Amino acid sequence: QVQLVESGGGVVQPGGSLRLSCGASGRTFRRYAMGWFRQAPGKEREFVAAITRDGIMTLYTDSVQGRFTLSRDNAKNTVYLQMSSLKPEDTAVYYCASREAYGLASKPADFDYWGQGTQVTVSS
Repeated sequence: QVQLVESGGGVVQPGGSLRLSCGASGRTFRRYAMGWFRQAPGKEREFVAAITRDGIMTLYTDSVQGRFTLSRDNAKNTVYLQMSSLKPEDTAVYYCASREAYGLASKPADFDYWGQGTQVTVSS
């Protein structure tokens, strides 16, 4: 079993940046592909980005392409979501998720373990 803990959320002005981190327990982190999702009030959880377990390939939803960058450090059991040029519509609770597979996925049902979420608020 993998335990995931997100951090780095907060309040930022439009156009600003934040870096979210997701730390994982256990010594098998490199076996897991990772993903980030977000959920705004009254909306369904939506896919943000995913990365293969070796970090070679990434996938982004169209609305964050070019603004967000997902990376991982397997030696530190951590994935990072660098968010830039933030917009008010990026406001949501952001969740980290893992799946014991190599490939990329974008549906919540494809992921096995989830963190508790971290709030990101973009507001002036």
